[in-house]
Parts: sequence; structure tokens; C-alpha cells
Amino acid sequence: MAAPTRLPFLLRGRLPLRPRPTTTRPLPFPTARRYGTNVENKNELDKETREGAQHDAAADQATDASKSDTKSAQAIADEASSSSDSESSVVSDLKDWETNPNFKIESFSDLPHANFGVNQHIPFDAEFKEVLKAIPWAFRAPIRYAFAYGSGVFPQSKSSGRTPTAEEIKAIHPKCPPAVARHQDGTPKMIDFIFGVSHTQHWHSLNMKQHRDHYSGLAMLGSGAVSYVQDKMGAGVYFNPYVVVNGILIKYGVVLLKTLEEDLTNWDTLYLAGRLHKPVKILRDDPKIRLANQINLLSALRTALLLLPPKFTEEELYATIAGISYLGDPRMALPTENPSKVKNIVGNNMTNFRRLYLPLIETLPNVEFNDPGTSAKDWVWEASNLNLVQDMDPVKRGNMVRRLPKSFRSRLYFQYQRKFAIPQLEFNKMMEESKNEDSISFKRREGGGFEKRIVQDDPTELRSYIREVIKQTISWPATTQSLKGPLTSGWTRTWRYLMEKMAKYREGKAKEAEDKKESEEKKKP
Repeated sequence: MAAPTRLPFLLRGRLPLRPRPTTTRPLPFPTARRYGTNVENKNELDKETREGAQHDAAADQATDASKSDTKSAQAIADEASSSSDSESSVVSDLKDWETNPNFKIESFSDLPHANFGVNQHIPFDAEFKEVLKAIPWAFRAPIRYAFAYGSGVFPQSKSSGRTPTAEEIKAIHPKCPPAVARHQDGTPKMIDFIFGVSHTQHWHSLNMKQHRDHYSGLAMLGSGAVSYVQDKMGAGVYFNPYVVVNGILIKYGVVLLKTLEEDLTNWDTLYLAGRLHKPVKILRDDPKIRLANQINLLSALRTALLLLPPKFTEEELYATIAGISYLGDPRMALPTENPSKVKNIVGNNMTNFRRLYLPLIETLPNVEFNDPGTSAKDWVWEASNLNLVQDMDPVKRGNMVRRLPKSFRSRLYFQYQRKFAIPQLEFNKMMEESKNEDSISFKRREGGGFEKRIVQDDPTELRSYIREVIKQTISWPATTQSLKGPLTSGWTRTWRYLMEKMAKYREGKAKEAEDKKESEEKKKP
């Protein structure tokens, strides 16, 4: 393998920060009171929510470059190299947090280090970010964790070059703030949110008093029925689509924090974990979820490496990661989703994916950049497609298998138990011994003979099994989540959503045909 391209500053959980233009335009929302939250009465928010909001502001300061900060990526790397902390000690710290994650943490100060998980906070347009952050404040029910995602936040196509009319914008966003119109650039879209809450029934009880119009007829049965449908059906998320908040059309999903945490760490359903594999804008942070999501991102990276050959490009890596959550999604098998969705997500968000995964790539011992482009000034912020290589040594790849999320790993083991025809008693004994090794012999989970046999399988077979396990994980929760749409959203909103998805599918197919025709025309003499 080529000599590794290691950037010490990345190991500390930081990325170089480029200068960001500031604006003198006043923000369209002077206070949070305008959005139905009395900010003077801090007792209305629980301690964790206040702490999360305060720490989120600090995280944004860490990700937003100051006006005077003009250092290049290499300059920051050189500065980090001369610091007293050695690279080896940082790597050791990262190994320790992954080995024994402390999910009993009470605050952000309990995280492994000060910059832990800062890669999850994507740099963003300042005004649009403030508009998004104001949305959770419009809810009196306490929201502990919140993020915005999807094409309404991270464009999945290049600028259309046209300016929508006032009527077109108003048809989507009744009172659209200038920052939203500017960011969505010619194609007004509904903005998607996920809200993490501590107590499902209590949250819906409060929210139905404030926003009864957000709910379908199910709310007539009370918050107990709503929380039951959320927690017991599908992937544990309750969506209210096509509602207007602060003049903006949004869809928000409500999830119990414990459900979110378990999916991020174990990949029980991959429904929310898969959404967080892609860049999202975190609006309200939580220390436990930040820790769980860092584990989730590392798991996605390892899974993608098991699906990739020895040499690959950044775009192939990110497309593999982004495609994980769509492998078992029933919408991708039906004419209800753009067939080029993954390609569009990655192609238009390369620097955001790099922001998210570059620090994690730097922590793994078996993958590295192998491209002269990494020597360029400020290469981190360039939308280039660089080359990487990975070590195919079965010991290292076996270790990756051993460190996959628990639920996901168990399904993969079951597939190979059947393939290798291992008797059930022998298999159970082997699994029990590996558990004992985890707790006694090894500080980290190390792959054994079984894991080595798995990664030494024919590459095509291995990829097929991993994809099958992904489909098994996602298929049923995603299907039932979609089926409960008419119950939670009502038939009118569900039909509208379905029609919009089918329109996207037709647009995607038409674009594919157009691109194919252009490609054939270029090949002609």
C-alpha cells in the first residue's frame, strides 16, 4: 500500500474551517417569542434541552469559520502536527471510546473529548440555519434532539437557473423567509425534520393541545393511541407531513430518544440510522445521541468498505454508504422514488460527505487516501473525487466484521452459519466464547476464525450476503412505516405525498433517458 495520507488535525475531530461570508441583512426573527415559545420562562424547558441548545450553539461556533480565519487546510495540519499531543495517543483515545462507549453520560462534558463528533455539524448558510433552528422553538412540547434533512435542506440537483414566481413559492411556503427561497434556489420544497423526545405520550399530549391541526383523525382517540401507533408500529417514528410552521411547509417525525439511540448503535431497523448516514443539519444536540451517531457513522463506513474492492473513489465510497438505507426500502422497488436518488445525493454534496466521514477514515488503520489531490491547498473543501485504497488483509477485515452493530452482525453470522453448515450447538458455543473474549481477553472486539472465514469468502458472495442482511434489516420496518402513513397522516396527505413521489420517479426516469441519449450522441463519429 502507498504511504498513508494522515492528517493529525482530523484525528482530533476537527476539520479546517474556511472563511465564511457574513451578512448585514437583519434576521427575519428577532426573538423566539414570535414562534410560540416564551424564552424568558426557562423552566418550560427541561435541563437537558437547555444544555443541548447551548452546546449546539458552541458546536456551530466550532464549525463556522470566523471572518479572520484564513488558514489553509495544510497550515492547520502543520500547526496540529507541532502540538504536544501525539497522533498515537489520539488514536488510542478513539479506540477507547469505541471499545467502551459510556451511554450513561449526563452532559457534553462527559464525551470522550471536547471536539468529539464535531464532524456531525455540517457548515451551513447562517441565515438559513437560523430559520431552521427557529422551527423547534415553535413547539411548546420539549424537543431534546432535532435535525433537518432531505432535498429541502441539502439540494440533490444543480441549480435550475430560474427564479420561481411569488405564486410558486407561496404555493409551498405561505410566508417564505428570504433565506429559504434563496437556499432552495428555484425549486421550493417541503423541509423535513426529526424530533427526538423523552416521553412519547406526554409529548403528543402537549403538542395536540397546541397543534391539533397537525394530526389526523387518530388524535381523536387521544395521545395514548398516537404514542402506541408511534412506538409499536413500523420503525418507531410518527410523521406529521404538510404542516405550516413559521410560514414554512414542513414534515416532522417524532421519535423516542431511546429508540433513536438503539437504532444508531445496533441497527435494529436502520430507518433513522440510515438517514443519519447522510449529511443532516443538527439543530438541537444531545450528548448520548452524538455518541451513538458517531458509532453509527463508523459502522456505515466499515460496512461500505466490506462492499468495496481494494481501490475505489470517494464518490463510490459515499454512494455505497448513502445507498445502505435504500437497499430494502420498498419505495425504491415501486415507481415512487427517483431511481437516481443516491447518485444525486452524493454528486451534489461531496464536500458535506467528506466533512462527515473524513475524520473517521483517518481513524481506521486499513483505509487511506492514495491521491496527489490531497496535497493541494484547501483540498478538503474542493468538490473533487479522490482515490482511496484499503487493506484486504483478512485479520483487519475480520476485525471490521466483529465491530459491526450487534443486531446487524447477528443476522450476518446467521447467514454464514447456514452457508458453512455449522451445527447450532457448535455455533452457539463459538458465539459464547467470543463474548467471553470480549469481556476478559481483549480490550477491543477482535475478529476470530469465523470472521476471517467470512471475509475470505468469494467477494461477490460476501457482498451479496451483506446486501441481503441490509434488506432484511430495513424491509419490514420501512414497509410497515409506510403502511401506517394513512393512519398517522390521513388519506389526503398520504395521497399528496404519493403523487409527489411518483412525479419525482417520472422526472428521474426522464432525466436518465435524456442522459443516455446525450451519451450515445457523443459516441457517434
